[in-house]
Formats: sequence, C-alpha cells, structure tokens
Amino acid sequence: MEELRDKAEKGLITSIEFVKELCKLAKETVQAEKEIELLIQEKTPQAALIELFLELKTDQTPAVVERIVAEIDAIVRVVRFPGWQKTVAGEREVQKSLRKALLKYKLHKDQVLFERAYAYIKEYY
Repeated sequence: MEELRDKAEKGLITSIEFVKELCKLAKETVQAEKEIELLIQEKTPQAALIELFLELKTDQTPAVVERIVAEIDAIVRVVRFPGWQKTVAGEREVQKSLRKALLKYKLHKDQVLFERAYAYIKEYY
C-alpha cells in the first residue's frame, strides 16, 4: 500500500491506475481474510479437544491424549442431538458422558479440565 502511495505521490501512476490498484489490494486483502477464516473453521472438534488436553497436560496426565479425545468425541457424537446445548437434558447427558470418559482415565477430579473440555464440546459439537 505504501509503495502504491509513493508511486501516486511521485506522479508515476494516474488517479485511475491508483484506484484500480487500490481496489486490487482490497480484493486481495478480503481474499486473504476469507482463507484465514476458513482455516479457523476447519479446526475440527477433535482438534480443539486435543489442543485443550495438551495445553492442560500435567505430569499426572496420561500420555494417550489422542485416545482420550477420540473416546470423548465418539461418546459425544452418540449422545448429542441438534440443539442439545439449549436443553437441560442435553447438557446433562453430554456432561455425564464427558465425566464418564474422564473417569476412565482418572481425570474426573480435574474440574478445570472438565469445564474447559465441556466448553469446547458445547462450542464445536
């Protein structure tokens, strides 16, 4: 953009060329923003959970993060239904399933992990 401005100030391009180049830059910027947005949206629910578990991993956390996440993902996909986040029964069922999955790996007492995992599930599923 600065290069374009410099050219205009030096009289190296006409006003029409300046506007055309400015529009081209704007179009490229919008396209780049769309591509970034798509990359963010492509983040799968499992990827979000893996990221969460790795972030909160401690020495006591099992090294089998992918297996834990795959299990949680499978359970949640079975018990969820469209609009489950807006019903008490849906939320309760997903929370119960998450606690069971965490219990299997002795992670059920980690309230921060539970709350963060549930928040991800609520958002991505």
